[in-house]
Amino acid sequence: MAAENKKPTILATEVVAQSRLFKIESLDLRFSNGETRTYERMKPSGRHAVMMVPVTAEGDLLLVREYSAGTDRYELGFPKGLIDHGETADQAANRELKEEIGFGARQLVPMKEVVLAPSYFSSRMTLFLAQDLFPEKLIGDEPEPLDIVRWPLSQAEELLSHLDFAEARSITALFLALKYLS
Repeated sequence: MAAENKKPTILATEVVAQSRLFKIESLDLRFSNGETRTYERMKPSGRHAVMMVPVTAEGDLLLVREYSAGTDRYELGFPKGLIDHGETADQAANRELKEEIGFGARQLVPMKEVVLAPSYFSSRMTLFLAQDLFPEKLIGDEPEPLDIVRWPLSQAEELLSHLDFAEARSITALFLALKYLS
């Protein structure tokens, strides 16, 4: 491995800010060429997430419209959620499907594990294609009922021009599902 590809040495870490949900960590780093820098990141929680692209037997995608505090608007995307302690990604995917859209999936195909803003976050999300759906509802943690949107798979690419369908992970999941299904 070339010297410029060696991971930097972490000289010190410190939590510099904290909220009920997040901790911001400062990292003092020394790179292999001797340069030092201080970086900030969200302190890793160790919890990862899942997102599912549910496809019905009738050929519809099932999406949810829910409020997103980060953008302060309702966003259209695929069902998603955190993996609970002791759960596998597959188990979390099925639980989240049942909580958010009222269906489980007999077939879950892992398409890819993705990261969002790796300079600042360490959490990973496994994207699944969910097929052979069956009705089953679990109570979730959403503060209001989610709006479930059926979208014809044959018109899936039109989602890309829909103003509310803007989340990068949902767009990535859509492209991977279309590739897998073709």
